[in-house]
Amino acid sequence: MASSDDILLSAVLNLLSAFAFLVAFAILRLQPVNDRVYFSKWYLKGIRASPRSSGTFVRKFVNLDCRTYIRFLNWMPAALRMPEPELIDHAGLDSAVYIRIYLLGLKIFVPIALFSFGVLVPVNWTGKHLEQIEDLTFSGIDKLSISNVPSGSQRFWAHLVMAYAVTFWTCYILYKEYHIISTMRLQFLASENRRPDQFTVLVRNVPPDPDESVSEHVEHFFCVNHPDHYLTHQVVYNANNLAKLVEKKKSYQNWLTYYQTKYERNPKIKPKTKTGFWGLWGKTVDAIDYYTAEIEKLSKEEALEREKVMSDPKAIVPAAFVSFKSRWGAAVCAQTQQSSNPTIWLTQWAPEPRDVYWDNLSIPYVELNVRKLLMAVAFFFLTFFFMIPIAFVQSLASIDGIENKLPVLRPLIQMEVVKSFIQGVLPGIILKIFLILLPMILMAMSKIEGYTSLSSLDRRSATKYHFFILVNVFLGSIITGAAFEQLQRFVEEPPSEIPKTVGVAIPLKATFFITYIMVDGWAGIAAEILRLVPLVMFHLKNTFLVKTDQDREQATDPGSLNFSVSEPRIQLYFLLGLVYSVVTPVLLPFIIVFFAFAYMVFRHQIINVYDQKYESGASFWPDVHRRIIVGLVISQLLLLGLLSTKNVARSNVILIALPILTIWFHIFCKGRFESAFVKFPLQDAMVKDTLERATEPNLNLKAYLKDAYVHPVFKGVEFERPTALDDEENNPLVPTKRCRGSKTQSEEGV
Repeated sequence: MASSDDILLSAVLNLLSAFAFLVAFAILRLQPVNDRVYFSKWYLKGIRASPRSSGTFVRKFVNLDCRTYIRFLNWMPAALRMPEPELIDHAGLDSAVYIRIYLLGLKIFVPIALFSFGVLVPVNWTGKHLEQIEDLTFSGIDKLSISNVPSGSQRFWAHLVMAYAVTFWTCYILYKEYHIISTMRLQFLASENRRPDQFTVLVRNVPPDPDESVSEHVEHFFCVNHPDHYLTHQVVYNANNLAKLVEKKKSYQNWLTYYQTKYERNPKIKPKTKTGFWGLWGKTVDAIDYYTAEIEKLSKEEALEREKVMSDPKAIVPAAFVSFKSRWGAAVCAQTQQSSNPTIWLTQWAPEPRDVYWDNLSIPYVELNVRKLLMAVAFFFLTFFFMIPIAFVQSLASIDGIENKLPVLRPLIQMEVVKSFIQGVLPGIILKIFLILLPMILMAMSKIEGYTSLSSLDRRSATKYHFFILVNVFLGSIITGAAFEQLQRFVEEPPSEIPKTVGVAIPLKATFFITYIMVDGWAGIAAEILRLVPLVMFHLKNTFLVKTDQDREQATDPGSLNFSVSEPRIQLYFLLGLVYSVVTPVLLPFIIVFFAFAYMVFRHQIINVYDQKYESGASFWPDVHRRIIVGLVISQLLLLGLLSTKNVARSNVILIALPILTIWFHIFCKGRFESAFVKFPLQDAMVKDTLERATEPNLNLKAYLKDAYVHPVFKGVEFERPTALDDEENNPLVPTKRCRGSKTQSEEGV
């Protein structure tokens, strides 16, 4: 168990690390040579010029103005200066709402911390229960926790009252925030500029027709069933192999550019490479000639594959992007059932073009449920098997564990500084390392499940990551024992005993979570603003690949908010704050520092650096709300289990109402606000359509939507497009290639 001195050492080390990262960032961002890395957002918008375009040779690389170094922390107030409406216009609603999650944490935990330190800390400190137990080792932090209150004491009434206060305050803030975000979303959708996804619906599971192609069948169905609103459509091609060839060719072109640049700088030596994997082995050849020949070969393969995809009817999958003449028409189609058979002609709002994940559009719809089932089973085993390496390494990250495995290090371990580092810093670092590879695994699983947009992939991966963190990081760190022993314990004991088992262990793990918060939440966030990896990659590309200004723009990687990783990580802090607000309130200041620091850092990154891959209109907020509710219910159940071991009279009866009220509150908020995140009001759609017709009567919407949903590898390629019915013709018959007597599902809907 880490002592107060261990926590102090960990705090000092992590504060020094964070300060070092901030100082390094402040210095690096001032250098002209790094300007594109730390202000990439403004370069993408075309409103910032490179400071290297003028001045002396040295000033193009190094900032020689000493006054700017004195004000090296001025980025902090600058990050808070931009008003929220301007931030939404600048970065989008997704980014603005994301950083409100950190603000939500401050709104919830700052008042709770003040109340807890004013009431619970004195109650716990004066309990003096731990001092009365002989041969018990405890720290100063334990004396501030509920463990210092003797069983059966009337002091526990303060904790019961605090549990109700935390619940009602959290629910009040969540309700206010849900109302604000839903209003912001509706206002954003009503005020945003024209976008292709406002007029377009993704149609999946188009039924096969013996007489018509997929394109003809789609046109016929929507001309019949949406005659006044259907405009055009774009069928979906299975171009995954073609996309791989294009990507491989692009990679080879980068290598060719690298070797050409290298040869231009030193014409005396012809660059060489090996033909094996990554140029590490194989036959040694002339690099320029090799990549030139490979690119020519790939170009021929690409042309053949492109022709094959465009001419082969089997390359067209039973899905299409269908566009309408108005937002109202698209809203009606996206939010209604198209056929009496609910498994065909499935419609949903089309993602915006940037948000489409093209690889999954070619997956047959019937496979999706099978894929999801297989990934659910795989995720279950991943979650519980991942406990094994975490439990093993965590056992080593202790004094006894290291002494048992490596007795040679015993003299070194007994040194106070080393002992404090092992107990106060090492466990948090090890847990952080083990979690680095996990998001990539979870994202791959979500892609296998078949989601068709980047935003839905992020939300699904975030759901998996949140559950994983809940089981492995929270419960797995609290309960001792190997993975199978934990699983067996949960299976064999009655459900009513689980809160007791976990609840009793919670106060003992407060110091571990404090060290984790400092490693991940303090030093980790400071490392985020430094952007060390993008900085190094930019200069490598700038040195070896960049020849033109366009190359330099492509070498700049602004990055984006990684919602699938960062949001579940935030939820862990909400969970820890809610659980320990009544049990060990001393943990709350560490969480508050995290939320305040992260709010400032990510606001700066959103304003100056990040360029979001897509805009979903904050559609992720219901997931954020639900996970905080889950954390609140878990905290209530664990407190109930903990107090049931403290012989507190009627505590179970008093506390059991809290999870019931919290679940009712969630159901109420779901019915009150969630529809704003899954549906688009027809009234708002009609208002936008009417206003647009009045202000732009000559708008050619079909030309605007022409190439919006063409696969990226086909951009600029002419397709055989459907001919829409002439609005001036009143011919009630829809052209069809069906044989007489042929009847399909689309005709049944006429």
